[in-house]
Amino acid sequence: MTKAFDKIAAGLADAIAYAEGDTTKGRVAAGPDVKAIRAKTRLSQVKFAAKIRVPVATLRDWEQHRRSPDAPARTLLGMVDADPKAALALIERAAG
Repeated sequence: MTKAFDKIAAGLADAIAYAEGDTTKGRVAAGPDVKAIRAKTRLSQVKFAAKIRVPVATLRDWEQHRRSPDAPARTLLGMVDADPKAALALIERAAG
């Protein structure tokens, strides 16, 4: 077989082992704790979603771990996490 096939087959074997409980065969990339970040702002889901300019359904999906924020959203959430007041003020200012 080809090298590419061997790599794919090895990856599949690791995925199956992970699904069966062998956590040494894989890793899970944890995203930001969106609910904790929102809690720092003391805003409701509706108000926080409006402030960061995302649909409230998207925010709920992030908080309930049905979906993960993409890279730009993770960056934005990281800024809000670091300094909620300043980050939200900058977002508001940038939105005009």
